[in-house]
Amino acid sequence: MKRVYGVLGIVAKMANWNADFTGRPKSTSNGNIFGSDKALKYPMKKMWQNDGKDVLYIKSWKEEKDALVPKKLSERYIELFGDMDKKTATKEVMINLFKAIDVKNFGATFAEEGQNISITGAVQFGQGFNKFEDTNIEVQDILSPFADSKKDDAKQSTLGTKTTVDEAHYFYGFSINPKNYDEYKEFLGDDFKGYTQADYEEFKKVALVSATAYSTNSKFGCENEFSLFVECKDDDCYLPDLSDYIEFDSEKREIDLSKLEKLVADKGDIEVYSNPYTLNVITTKTHKNIFTKEEIGK
Repeated sequence: MKRVYGVLGIVAKMANWNADFTGRPKSTSNGNIFGSDKALKYPMKKMWQNDGKDVLYIKSWKEEKDALVPKKLSERYIELFGDMDKKTATKEVMINLFKAIDVKNFGATFAEEGQNISITGAVQFGQGFNKFEDTNIEVQDILSPFADSKKDDAKQSTLGTKTTVDEAHYFYGFSINPKNYDEYKEFLGDDFKGYTQADYEEFKKVALVSATAYSTNSKFGCENEFSLFVECKDDDCYLPDLSDYIEFDSEKREIDLSKLEKLVADKGDIEVYSNPYTLNVITTKTHKNIFTKEEIGK
């Protein structure tokens, strides 16, 4: 397959898509709210895991001294693929790593048990910047039903806070370069096909719905609302971060793809998905309902 470029859009309403260590929505030094690539990848990994696929880089637990603690990377590897020690061949380890769907997409850094493996993922994400102009940060006080367990003389139940945005629209640019894995084909043998069309279809499936599917207390209200995929026609197709070329009208909740379409021109086929009930998209390309996958207007 050829390179793919695109944009994924996440809406957050009274939710916190990606918090910093203070609990506030992550932002740059000048106050621009954004979501990290890790925030986007995690729901994808959870969806793959729930579908029964091997996911290596995700937190798993073990019991240790009557407590639950996170497993080490080597322990997670052994849980999925079996025993490994210092004598295990690098080739065997790499073949197993590529069996994990998150590694196949996002790559890996694996420095365990005599191995020092670094795999640059075929799929690369930028940071997802909020394009909504009127975002406000909301802080809610929460009353706990319990007293502070650290204070023996506590007379009242404790107070906490929940921080959200009232509304934000995050846009992540991404690229998929199957050639990142060409260097491994000779080393790993004929059984390794690199990044295939089937791998891309698995990525595309979770790219459309994983944020919507992943509902926690802080993430409820975060949904996939927009996706754009450009499948290049030729090997010499090189495009910048496409999220920079999306124009978003905050008042109308409208995306204008005119500038992006001029940039892409005849370099590839553009496919657009959106939530037509909350978002208007100005485009001349194939435009589908992100929920039903049916063409808009039909």
